[in-house]
Amino acid sequence: MYQLAILKDTTAIHPANFGVPTEQAIIAELNKKFANRVLHDLGLCICVFDLTEVGEGKVRYGDGCLWYKVIFRLVVFRPFVSEVMVVKVKSSDEDSIRLSLGFFDDIYIPAIYLPQPSTFDPNERAHFWLPDSELTKPHELLDTPTAERMYIDSGEILRVRVEADEFYDDEPGPPKALEGVQVEREARRAPYSIICSIAEQGLGPISWWKGEPVMEGRETMETEKEEG
Repeated sequence: MYQLAILKDTTAIHPANFGVPTEQAIIAELNKKFANRVLHDLGLCICVFDLTEVGEGKVRYGDGCLWYKVIFRLVVFRPFVSEVMVVKVKSSDEDSIRLSLGFFDDIYIPAIYLPQPSTFDPNERAHFWLPDSELTKPHELLDTPTAERMYIDSGEILRVRVEADEFYDDEPGPPKALEGVQVEREARRAPYSIICSIAEQGLGPISWWKGEPVMEGRETMETEKEEG
């Protein structure tokens, strides 16, 4: 789930911080610059792990700061494909279920990655699974008794498997106009999102699988989630 990335940067230390130990001041500045920021094809930056190389501080004309060339290791959030995570349902719509880890909310389960047969109930604003059913069409599934449905409700804890991740670099541009009429700008996409699946046994709401044996690695993740 977390990785260490090696990066290079040139960091300025303001004169007001000259009394702070150099390494501490540099790490503070790097965290201001990178923490909670998505780097394309790298992931969500969490914090600086350590400094591996620090050059000699140099003063540039005009600002009075000490500038350091540094090489450092950064803790990055980017789950690998096929990794299993424990997450919470944030919201649902007809196309997907949105999930949250608390600090990261751009996690989705597209409808094609739900256990089949399943569909979206617009009244409950939630998807449901109908196990051991031969029905396939949404209107047929919506005609079934509510007691037979296994809903995936908002706030429920799920065990999911990572299928892919996606990076977008949507740079804002000037508003477009067509024949003098301004065209609405497309909704801005999240810079980093994760696509997950629950279409296998053992995945989905943890309440579905009570009494099932839990693998040690997955049990550890659940324990870490509870402690966090």
